[in-house]
Amino acid sequence: MKWIALAAACALCLSGETIALAQGSGAPGVSHAVFTIPGGGTMTYGIAVPRGPGPHPLILALHPGGGRTAYYGSSFMRSIVEPALRDWNAIIVAPDAPTRSWASDVSERAIVALLEEVMAKFSIDRARVLVTGFSLGGHGTWFFATHRADLFTGAIPIAGSPGDEPLEALGDMPVHIIHSRDDEVVPFRPAADAATHRREGGHPVEFTELEGVGHFTMGAYIQPLQRAGAWMMEQWKRK
Repeated sequence: MKWIALAAACALCLSGETIALAQGSGAPGVSHAVFTIPGGGTMTYGIAVPRGPGPHPLILALHPGGGRTAYYGSSFMRSIVEPALRDWNAIIVAPDAPTRSWASDVSERAIVALLEEVMAKFSIDRARVLVTGFSLGGHGTWFFATHRADLFTGAIPIAGSPGDEPLEALGDMPVHIIHSRDDEVVPFRPAADAATHRREGGHPVEFTELEGVGHFTMGAYIQPLQRAGAWMMEQWKRK
């Protein structure tokens, strides 16, 4: 799987130091660090911080399943999320899942504590806090959006099943779902049903239905995510 190989190639073992990474033209600086999880344990993460004053939107980027190399989430963020949403001038936080799933008590505790630390350190626009992720991270997006609707104001799940997450807990949070009919790993129908459920409830939702795109064709999801980001910004402007 190409995106797993990319993550492994980009991962760095940094022994707890924060190190700035060189980026291409127009990209923000990216640093790697280690976060101490309340209650015990640590979690590696990458963070992209744009130049210029805030307040900045905040994006939580949740990596897919696969490799468990350090800063795997950072590789996903730099390959997919940051290029798609660069125009947002957002701070992007890309942790490595502390357990085998984003949808766990440990992951929730770790991620929320990390975001609280980021929001205390940087100038953040609390009205524009997005969670997005792919595959395993797509389900994680549904999990965090439904479990922490007090924190997140928008969600873009990509190629991820909503599973049994309580969609009614989203309230009027805008959600843009991206899924391919030709996804050979995560079934299409649950995502489509979730979009229908939101639409019938009168909640802001958009469903980008892709065709001819396989689950592991990661680059094909960048432009749909960019369009989803533009839609999300429009929803926030209306509030």
